Amino acid sequence: MLADLTAGAVEDSQARAAEKPLAEVERAAADRAPALDVLAALAPADRVKIIAEVKRASPSRGDLAAIPDPAHQANLYETGGASVISVLTEGRRFKGSLADLEAVKGSVGIPVLRKDFLATPYQVLEARASGADLVLLIVAALDQPTLAELFDLTNQLGMTALVEAHSADEVARAADVGARLIGVNARDLSTFELDRDLFGRLVDGIPADVVKIAESAVLAPADVAHYRAAGADAVLVGEALVTGDPVATLRRFLDVGDPRGVSA
Repeated sequence: MLADLTAGAVEDSQARAAEKPLAEVERAAADRAPALDVLAALAPADRVKIIAEVKRASPSRGDLAAIPDPAHQANLYETGGASVISVLTEGRRFKGSLADLEAVKGSVGIPVLRKDFLATPYQVLEARASGADLVLLIVAALDQPTLAELFDLTNQLGMTALVEAHSADEVARAADVGARLIGVNARDLSTFELDRDLFGRLVDGIPADVVKIAESAVLAPADVAHYRAAGADAVLVGEALVTGDPVATLRRFLDVGDPRGVSA
């Protein structure tokens, strides 16, 4: 499934490239205001940080929410205390678009993540051209040379890469390219099964100076507390926010105590 999602995303980007050539996208990326400081936004603190996701649908859950106005949804997230907004831009299974990303970027003052299945330089460039401050790079979808190439391009464009892993080997590969944000996704992107304890098993392999992000399987404050106790600096939340009251949900999640014993 991951290979299919990545191939579809690349095919769609090739269709866009036929209408907007690489040179035009490069100019648009260069014209954008500098990307925001994501590492500062997600730096370890005395309480967990939240990456709040604008997400209409997924292959595993089907339709979640219509979200006719992504900018309004993002405003609610910012009001609720999110540190970063994630925007699904994949259109086939997640019903997102780059227009969603641009709308969100124009409406909030915090960093915005392009969450998609990126495998080519064109996709990274169009993320910056659309206003992204950071992009998702999924280790399982990329060989190591491509991962390194896209990671380096992301840095050259002033963005930050959230490098996503699903195994100890993938965590090591993320560290090898120099990732400063490493996410562990509890959802297996081949089977879509969830393993909420995966983060806890892999976290010791993430370098100490790297921001550690737990992704998926967050539906209640207890899930946030579980990840925080395991060592997460931030959690990425989607479904729980688009299917309920996002402001109230965010505030409940942020009110979770710090089981790690960290104090300000």
